[in-house]
Amino acid sequence: MKHDTSANARVVAVVVTHRRRELLAESLKVLCTQARPIDHLIVVDNANEAEVRELVEQQPVPTTYLGSEHNLGGAGGFALGMLHALSQGADWVWLADDDGRPEGPEVLRMLLECAERHGLSEVSPVVCDIDEPDRLAFPLRRGVVWRRLRSELGDDDFLPGIASLFNGALIAGPAIDKIGVPDLRLFVRGDEVEVHRRLVRSGLPFGTCLQTAYLHPNGSEEFKPILGGRMHAQYPDDPVKRHFTYRNRGYLMAQPGMRKLLPQEWARFGWFFLVQQKDPEGLKEWLRLRRLGRREQFQKPD
Repeated sequence: MKHDTSANARVVAVVVTHRRRELLAESLKVLCTQARPIDHLIVVDNANEAEVRELVEQQPVPTTYLGSEHNLGGAGGFALGMLHALSQGADWVWLADDDGRPEGPEVLRMLLECAERHGLSEVSPVVCDIDEPDRLAFPLRRGVVWRRLRSELGDDDFLPGIASLFNGALIAGPAIDKIGVPDLRLFVRGDEVEVHRRLVRSGLPFGTCLQTAYLHPNGSEEFKPILGGRMHAQYPDDPVKRHFTYRNRGYLMAQPGMRKLLPQEWARFGWFFLVQQKDPEGLKEWLRLRRLGRREQFQKPD
């Protein structure tokens, strides 16, 4: 299916925020001054703060502020924003978090051109470290080799079948009709992976444009190297983040398209907790949380 990438295409940006007004201001400064302008900005504020509403209404583009009295998390926030964008007739929805921003004013134009060139239903920029832009914000595995630098991704203009969906991803409206919006139950952590799973299974063409980037705080410290760096195990230091990460991972690993990864998952975390960390209690907690997710018990931490 070919999507409209012309100047007439309606591009709606969706940003989800929660108590980070200053970071949001930096993000909006770049989002709202693109060389190819966005047609509308939707900000979902999970804290419903008056100062955030004021900031949004000051932007130089048409805006919609959606303040929520209930914290919907990243998953619910993006679901609400994406549905609102579709209801406004969006041809493309541009997704952004509040702590990241496009690397410059040409990002949207380059994403649309890449989508046109390769016939894509979704296209993402490279997600780079906001403090060191040649370093990837999250390590990327290709085969058995982990890439940590933007310069290691190759000289092509496009990387098919790989995308970071909530950090500058541009998704065609008809593609959202096919893959759906994030699952509110996941709240945070794993919601992007779940939508990526659906995107893969949809058969729609997608990938990453290597010519442009989205800047984001480095998240690689959560990925602990094991087996001499040949594999990684995700271990957030914060117990609340661990709860959502492992619980949601348990749900994800039970879904079609993900089950083939289960042997690797058991080997990875078994080695990390028992051999590397010598932490059997940590393994028990990992098992408890992933069991909650597998059984679709989505309670939040006490």
